[in-house]
Amino acid sequence: MPFSKLKPKINTILANDAVSTNERLNQVCELLQTTVNYYDWVGFYFANEAEKTLHLKAFAGEPTDHTVIPFGKGICGQVAVSNQNFVVPDVKAQDNYIACSITVKAEIVIPLFKEGKNIGQIDIDSNTANPFTEADTKFLEWVNEEVAKIL
Repeated sequence: MPFSKLKPKINTILANDAVSTNERLNQVCELLQTTVNYYDWVGFYFANEAEKTLHLKAFAGEPTDHTVIPFGKGICGQVAVSNQNFVVPDVKAQDNYIACSITVKAEIVIPLFKEGKNIGQIDIDSNTANPFTEADTKFLEWVNEEVAKIL
């Protein structure tokens, strides 16, 4: 499904304040994971500034042991520090990669900003090598902008 067709679905999910924010985030993860064929795991991590850690709040895909990630550790932890998008076409080429599954070949992490502050991120793992394009980056930046509105 093209990203343009996912945008209204995401907006509908996020606008449904009859369910909790966390449930809406889970629904966004499920939508992305089930409709984008190379999004095998989708999750939202949020920062705990005092502890300098990221905490998994919502996800779709296989359960992970990595529910708390220190700033600087792995791709997610690096994004928490750099405030920059991080696209990894081949996770085996990364020294500071935290393996969630042996099937993961690529990862994209986009920081989530609220009022100019990096408060979390969307993290996507793919079992396909080098699947992410500029279109994924732009779309996921848009997703995070929309999510920030409900936080």
